[in-house]
Parts: sequence; structure tokens; C-alpha cells
Amino acid sequence: MHWNNASPDWQTTFAENDLRMTENYIRMEAKDGSFEFDFGGVYDKVKQHEQIAYTSDDGRKVNTSFAADGDSTTVTTVFEAESQNPVEMQKIGWQNILDNFKAYAEKATTIAPLHFEISINAPVEKVYTTMIDEKSYTEWTAAFNPTSTYKGSWDKNAKILFIGTDKDGVAGGMVSRIKENMPNKFISIEHLGFVKGEEEITSGPEVDGWAGALENYTFKLINGGTLLSVDMNSNEDFKAYFRETWPKALAILKTICEK
Repeated sequence: MHWNNASPDWQTTFAENDLRMTENYIRMEAKDGSFEFDFGGVYDKVKQHEQIAYTSDDGRKVNTSFAADGDSTTVTTVFEAESQNPVEMQKIGWQNILDNFKAYAEKATTIAPLHFEISINAPVEKVYTTMIDEKSYTEWTAAFNPTSTYKGSWDKNAKILFIGTDKDGVAGGMVSRIKENMPNKFISIEHLGFVKGEEEITSGPEVDGWAGALENYTFKLINGGTLLSVDMNSNEDFKAYFRETWPKALAILKTICEK
């Protein structure tokens, strides 16, 4: 989503690309909203650190190879051209995509994985429901912001805003998508951007380093109770804050669930 565009006028607004699976799916749109299209394919070969090959929905083959060169990596893509557009234009598009990937991969932003867990003496069903119920959500997330709430749905693929107000009454928070929701088992949240007042910002330098970060909740039945695990990505600026605040939030959730 951050680098897969062949020209500045286009953007990738959605992508599912799990190399453990056989298929990939991408949506591309003109930034002015004038045109959009979806395309996908099936992976033919995935060799870790060396090669990714797939066949697109229209039958064309694409092969990308990765070759180590000291501390650098040379990435080469060979593709079968389609017949509707000039070959030279397609070459330029693929080169632009690789140039965007180079710029994105060379960024110095470091994303750190964080893990938190807590044992709760309550059934999994109760913990799951309490965690995402709007009323109880505002209670346990008050550890992050006393005005914390959400707008949207927890359904899979639904858009959801996690918001609150600052000391001046200005709204702020996250623009996110529910990547997965398996009731009583697992929730995955994909953060796409942030809310600033009335504006939703999902592109640009302020979000490029971390957009697409995941926040996952796992619910496990342990001895009649629940082991709740939180796994998330954080940039270095917020790592210390999350390490301090998440345990407080989970302790509040535990108290609510065990009533």
C-alpha cells in the first residue's frame, strides 16, 4: 500500500498479500477518484530471500528476484507485458514501483513488536464481549485517554475510528480497519492513519513510516479462565508509552470482567 503505485496519480488502497497463501489481491485507484480496478494472482514459487513468482489473473507471469550485494540488495522484476498499453509505458510503471519500494525500504523508521498478556478469571466469551462493547471499551481504554471511544464496526474488513479528545477538546485518534475478527478467539486491527480534528489523514510523511501496523488480540481458554494476549507494532517514539500504559489498561479490563 505504501509503495505499489506506478505513477504519482495512482495509489493502492487495499492489499491482501500473505506469502503463506496461494493468492494475492490488490485494489488500485486514481487519486482523483476517476478510475479504479482490482487485480490478483496465484503464487507459483516463493523462495525466502531469493524469489517471488506469480501468475496474474489474466495469465501473465511475473518474477521478482533478490540478490545480495554486500550490505545492499538488488531487486529485479521480469514481467510478461499485456497488450492494451505500450510496452515502454509498462516498463516505466514497473520501474516506478521498484523505485518507490527502494525509497520505502531504505527509510530509517524502526517498528518494534510489543507483547502484553494478562490472565482473567472469566470465560473467554465474556472477555471478548467486554473488550469490544462500547460502554466497557470506554472504561478500560481510559488508561490511554479519559475520553477514549470508537466509531464504526468490529466486523471483518469494517472501518473503525479509535478516537478521543485532548485537553483543548480537539478530536484525535486512529483510522483503522478490522483485518480479522474470529469471535472469542482473535481480533486483528490494521491502523491506516490518524484523526486530526475533523480530518482523516491516511497518506503522506506523517503516516508513511507506520501505516499498516497491526494490533492483535488473542483469547485463549486456560483452566476455565482466559489468557488475553496483545501483540502490536509501535515506532520507537511510542514504545515506552505503550509499555507503561497497556498493563494499566489490561488491569482495568480484568477488573471489569471479573465482577
